[in-house]
Amino acid sequence: MAPRNPQEILIARAPSEPAPAAALPHPDLVAAIPRLRRYARVLTGDPTSADDLVQDALGRAWEKRALWQAGTDLRAWLFTIMHNLFVNQRALARREAGNVSLDAEGESDAAWQLPVRGNQLERVELMQVLQQVGRLPAEQREVLLLAAVEELRYEEIAAVLAIPVGTVMSRLSRARERLRRMAVEAPVPLKAVK
Repeated sequence: MAPRNPQEILIARAPSEPAPAAALPHPDLVAAIPRLRRYARVLTGDPTSADDLVQDALGRAWEKRALWQAGTDLRAWLFTIMHNLFVNQRALARREAGNVSLDAEGESDAAWQLPVRGNQLERVELMQVLQQVGRLPAEQREVLLLAAVEELRYEEIAAVLAIPVGTVMSRLSRARERLRRMAVEAPVPLKAVK
């Protein structure tokens, strides 16, 4: 059975011989895992799928470790790998959608899970914000997370998503404006967290 924990991937795939000069910095790689998980949850909307995506991204990064250039931003490189994997997996899923029952549940019903439990009022407010973020189009949600949570610069986001900087700025502006509009609208009834 394959390891479920992305940190186990690093240990399971670690070479027994000395690492080459251009090896990935292990502490930086391990430190990036929580951020990769957070971004994967935004991409997939499902904690299990997110963990699978992180595991696949770490596996791909390890396979392609010779392509990473020492001195460059490892985190941005990992985000790029994960984003490209996600896009490829979605394209494959769309191609295979003809073989899936139309009665199957969609992934849009996935509930956001809170990482920390606060008091009831904070929890309700956070759930409302997360549901509003979840209502954003995927491309706006991705840019918003990378800018606001991961604190990447516009140029880094553009490199991760392989889009122009102007598109990053536009998507971020539209995401913020849409969140502002949703904040003044009537609150959406909360879904039960499973």
